[in-house]
Amino acid sequence: FNCSADVDVTAENPYKLIKKEDIINDMKTRAAISDFHPIKKVILDYPGEELLLVFDRELKYGQLFHLIATEEAKENLLNPPEPEEEEEVKEGVPEEVYKPPVRKPWVSLGSEKEIEEESVRESIRRIKYMISRPHKEFGIRVKFQNRNATLDKHAYVDCMPYQDKNFTIRQLEKHIGVQVVPEEENTGTQTKWTYPKNATTQYYPREFTEYEKEVYLSSDELKNFIVSVALRVEIALQQNEIMNVFFDDWKALAEEESGFAGKSDVTMKEYQSFTDLHYLKDRTVSCVCWHPTIYGIIVVAVTERLSYEERVAQSGKLLLWKAPILFWSFADPIHPQLMLECPEDVYCFEFSPNDPNIIVGGCLNGQVSNWIYTLLCLFLSLFLSLSLSPSHPLSSLKYCAVSSIEYGHKSIITDIHWLPDFFEVNRMGTVFENRAGICVQLMTCSPDCTIYVWDLRTYRPALQPSLEKKKEEGIINVPPDVPTTFKHLDLAWKPIIKVQHKHFYSQSYSNFFVDKTAIPNKQSKEEPIEKIPYAEIQGTTMKPLKLLENINTSFFVGTEDGEVLYSDWKMERDGDSGRLLSQKPSNIHSIHDGLVHTVQRSPFFKDIILTIGGWNFAIWKEGVTGGPLLKSNCAAKRYTVGHWSLSRPGVFFIGREDGNVDIWDLLEKTHEASQTQNISIAHITCVKPWIYSSKQHFLAVADDFGTLHILEISWSLIHPSSNERSSVLHYFEREVKHLEYFEQRQEFREEERVALEHEKLMKRTVRSLETEKLR
Repeated sequence: FNCSADVDVTAENPYKLIKKEDIINDMKTRAAISDFHPIKKVILDYPGEELLLVFDRELKYGQLFHLIATEEAKENLLNPPEPEEEEEVKEGVPEEVYKPPVRKPWVSLGSEKEIEEESVRESIRRIKYMISRPHKEFGIRVKFQNRNATLDKHAYVDCMPYQDKNFTIRQLEKHIGVQVVPEEENTGTQTKWTYPKNATTQYYPREFTEYEKEVYLSSDELKNFIVSVALRVEIALQQNEIMNVFFDDWKALAEEESGFAGKSDVTMKEYQSFTDLHYLKDRTVSCVCWHPTIYGIIVVAVTERLSYEERVAQSGKLLLWKAPILFWSFADPIHPQLMLECPEDVYCFEFSPNDPNIIVGGCLNGQVSNWIYTLLCLFLSLFLSLSLSPSHPLSSLKYCAVSSIEYGHKSIITDIHWLPDFFEVNRMGTVFENRAGICVQLMTCSPDCTIYVWDLRTYRPALQPSLEKKKEEGIINVPPDVPTTFKHLDLAWKPIIKVQHKHFYSQSYSNFFVDKTAIPNKQSKEEPIEKIPYAEIQGTTMKPLKLLENINTSFFVGTEDGEVLYSDWKMERDGDSGRLLSQKPSNIHSIHDGLVHTVQRSPFFKDIILTIGGWNFAIWKEGVTGGPLLKSNCAAKRYTVGHWSLSRPGVFFIGREDGNVDIWDLLEKTHEASQTQNISIAHITCVKPWIYSSKQHFLAVADDFGTLHILEISWSLIHPSSNERSSVLHYFEREVKHLEYFEQRQEFREEERVALEHEKLMKRTVRSLETEKLR
C-alpha cells in the first residue's frame, strides 16, 4: 500500500488514502495474516470508497498507524475548520485602561527597628588562619588503611555536648498551687497496771461432821423422805432418766480436749539448737543419745558426709582426722563440753544401762569400741566453758578398748543393743542367769549378714598355753590418761556368737545400708550382787549357771531389700561337720520398698514392733506370722528414721528426707499423719525423744548438715487420755482378728479353687469315658 514510515508518510504529511476494495482484496488474499484482519468488520461496514490511514509517530493510541472509521472524522482531518474571529466587545461596557503605579515616598512605621534587633552582627573579630604544607608533599601518592580509633587517642577528637551557661534561660515566673490542710494528731491513752498480781479462787465443798452424819442418817425426816420419793426414783430408773449429779464436768471437758482427737497446741516449738563450725563442718549426725542421768546433756556421733567413692579418694586425709563423739549441754549451746576420740567414724553407740559412764559404739570398719568417762570430768568441762573464755581447749578422752579387726564385722556396724542385766548367753545362745547383776553383753548388726554377741568380761579357758602366757606378759601398758577397765579387751575382743543369714542377702552392700534389731522382752530380775571390775568377772564357761527357759531369744531384723526377718540367736550343731550354725529365719516378709532403717519395740507393748523403710512403715505383733497389723501407703518423700513416743502408746515420730517430721496418732488417723512439721532443709538423720518431767518432754532431731534441733513436745502429744492404752490395745487386737479372718478366707478360697479344679477334672474324665463307650 506504499505506507512505509518516514518514507511514504511523515510527521508533516501523516495521511494516506487507501481504497476500500484494495483492503478487501488483501484480506481475501492474506486471510488471517493481513494487517487489517482484526478490523475486518469495521472495513466492511465503512460507507465510503476510500479509508484514511494516519501515521502516528508519537504512538498516541499505542500503534504506529490508526485507521479512521467514519467519513466525518476523515473530513475533519483532511479539511480542518478555520478558527472564527473573536466577537467584538459588547457595546455599553467601558474598556479598562492600564495605569502604571506612581512612586510614593516611604513612611517608617517602626519595623526597621525590629529588623535591626533581630539581625545578627559579628561582635568578635575574625581570626584568619593560613594553612599550607611543604611543596615536596604536593602530588605524592596517598595510601589509605583501616584504623581503630579507640586504640589511638590522637586519632580523633570527640566533641561532647555540654551546657553553656551563657545561653541558660532563667525562670522568672512559675505557676504553683497551694492548698490549706488542717493539722491532725493521733493520741491514745492506756490505763497503767501498776502492780500486776495473779489472783486465783479455790472452792471446796462443805461437809458434815461425823456426829452430824449419824444424827441425820438416823432421823425420821430422812426416812420419810426416802419413802416418799422411792416410787418416783423407781419410775425414773425404769425410764433411764437418772444422771450422776456428782459428775465433774470440768474434768470431763479437760479429758476430752486432751484426748486423741484434740487439736489444741499440737505444734512442737524449738527449744534449742546445737552446731559447731569446727567439728561439724561437712559432717552429718549419725546417732543421738540423751544422757540417762544428767539433765540437759545430749551426746551426738558425727560422721563424714561422703559417698563411698569420695571416702576412698580422701582416705589419706581421713586417717589424720576422725569424726568424734560430742557432749552438748543446754547451759552452753555454742561450745561442746566433752569430746570422745574415735578409732573410726561411729554410726551407733549406747550408754550402759547400769553405768552411764560407759559408752559402747560401732564403727565404720566393723570394730566395736568403748569409752569410760567420769561425771567429774564432764562437770569440770561444763564449769570451764561457763566461767572461762570461750577459747579454752576442748577436753577429749581416748577410747579404752577396740575389738579385733580380724574377728569383727566386715562392714559398718549399724545398730548396737545391750542385753538385759538379769541374763547372759553362752556360745550356743542358751540363756543363763547373770550372777553379776550388771550388763556385760551386747549385740551388734552389720550389712555383712551377721549379728554378733560380745562379752565385756575376760574369757579365761581352763588350760592356757605357755605361749599365750608369755604373750600376755609382753603386753604394752596403756597410756596414763586411759582407764584400764577394759585393758583386757583392747585388740583382742572377739564375739561369742555369730548369727549369719547369707542366703537372704542377694545384693551387694554399700556403706549406706542400715539394719536394726529389736531386743527381746525383759523378764523378772534377780537381786544383783555387788559390782566388781569387768576384768575380774568370770566368763560363762567357768561355772555352771542356772538355765533360764522362759526367756524369748527371738529377734526382728531388717534388710536392705525391704525384708523383715524373725529369727533366733540360738546356734545349732551340724551333724556332719560338728560346726555351730545359725538357725534359719522362721518368718520372712517383703513389706518395704527400700532399706529398713528402723526396727523398734513399743515402750508400752513389748510384743508390738515398728519397722520403717523406704517410703512406708509397718506395725507388727510378735507371734502373728500372717503379716503386719498395719502397713502405710507410700509417702510423697522417703522416710529416713523413726521412734515411738515415750508417753503416748499410739503416737510415733517419723523423719523424712525433705526435712519434715511426721507425727502419727493411731487413735486419730491411720491412713495419714496427724501432723507434719518442717524442721530443716536437709534430710532428717536421727529422732530421739526424752522425758525430763511430767510437764516437759523433748524431741532431739538431727539433720544431714550436722545441726541438732531440740524441740519441746506440745502438751497434747505428751498427755494421754485416761483410756488411751486400752484403746490402742483394743485396736491392735481388732487388727489381729482381721488378719486371722483374712488368712481363713484365703485358705477357704484356696480349698474352693482346688475343689472346683477337681470337679472339672472329674467331669472331663466322665465325658471322655462316655465318648469311648459310644465309639
